[in-house]
This record gives sequence, structure tokens and C-alpha cells, in this order.
Amino acid sequence: MNEINKAKYLRSVDIFQDLTENEIHQLGQRAPMKRVPGGTIFYTQEQVTEVLFILKEGRVRLYHLEPGGRMLTLAILEEGSIFGEMTLVGQRLQNNFAEAITPCLLCLMSREDVKKFLLSDSRIAFRLMEKIGQRLVDTEQRLSDMAFKQAPERIATQLIQLAEQRRNWLGRKSHPEVRCTHEELAHLVGVHRETVTKVLNDFRQQELIDLSRGRVVLLDVTGLNAARNEEIRS
Repeated sequence: MNEINKAKYLRSVDIFQDLTENEIHQLGQRAPMKRVPGGTIFYTQEQVTEVLFILKEGRVRLYHLEPGGRMLTLAILEEGSIFGEMTLVGQRLQNNFAEAITPCLLCLMSREDVKKFLLSDSRIAFRLMEKIGQRLVDTEQRLSDMAFKQAPERIATQLIQLAEQRRNWLGRKSHPEVRCTHEELAHLVGVHRETVTKVLNDFRQQELIDLSRGRVVLLDVTGLNAARNEEIRS
């Protein structure tokens, strides 16, 4: 990737939006890019690497694996997201893993560079902690929903959250679009795939969404907000 394209990409990442052109250029020189195929595992309990990943292209799943083998998806990350095992910014593995859902292009930063270029700059450090904190809040909310809400409410909530994550990448599309398979959505909300398919079909009949392969188009966000608050029953 040439320096112009790299600078343009880094500029589009939320945590770097306050930097000057010169600062972006310096950051780009310290952040190599790497392409990986779908299915790549970025880190495991046995192979801890203190690297911060910035996702330029593709999608990544963060998940928690319980001792019995049950998997809970914590987040599906879109372009512009950050992730990694980095104790400096409070991110710890604790049975958590990251896997490329699709082929990905990433920007890599070492522990030393994170400390020197990110945490030393109050503008970046604030936005970085804000993003990590929001991800924790979203995960805690999803776990609470699993305990107290039914599948339709949980699925409606997750669709809206996924759409909000992608709003900077949707351009001027009139309807938000979520890239997520039925199976991925099932792992996110903790239900069977068949349950997700039934609920999505119900939402489509209510004209709240439209479905295509691997994508969900949100036709009526107001209606989905009502569904997440139990005002619509499937």
C-alpha cells in the first residue's frame, strides 16, 4: 500500500481524526499493513502477542470460548475497528479469541509504538479508551439481554447496534445495511440459528427488514426500536 492510501485510511479511523497531516504521515511510517485470509486466528491463550490491530478491510469476530467448548460471540468488527491483546490499554484475553471472518487488511502496532504514539497523545488515548469502554458496555448489555429478553427483542437490538457500527461506511444509502449471516447473528444473541431465521422472516413480513445473502437491510429502524422494547411481538 502506498503512503497516500495508507494516510487516507488512517485518517478515516475515529481515534486518529484529530491528528494533523504530518502526524498521520509519521504514524503511517510506524504501522505496517498486513493481509490475512479468512479463518485466520489472530491470538489465542497459548500464543499471546501484544499487538494492536486496526482493521482496514474485512470483518473480524471476537469470541469467548468456555471450558466446555461453548462459544459466545462478543462482537463482529467492521472496518475502522481496533482490537488485540494489549495490557497497556486494558485489553486482556481471558479465554477470548479473534478470528477473521473474511480476508482482511490490517494495520499493526507494537506495544512500544502504542505507548509512544497513541497513549502519549491525550487526543488518541481518550478516543481509544472510549471505544474500548463502549465495547465493554455493549457486551455487558448483550449478556443482560440474554438473561431477561426474548429472542425477537435481542435480535432487533443487535441489528440496530450492528447498523450503528457501520454508519460511517454506509455512504448515503437510505436504509442501513448489516453484513451478518443467520449463524453469526445466532452466536451474537445466544440462540439457535433456526430461531434467528424464524425471527428475521417475521421481521420481513412486518416490513421492518429485507434479506439478501449475508446481509440484512433495515427498512424501518423505528419499528425495530419498538421490537427491541417489546412493543412488537413476533
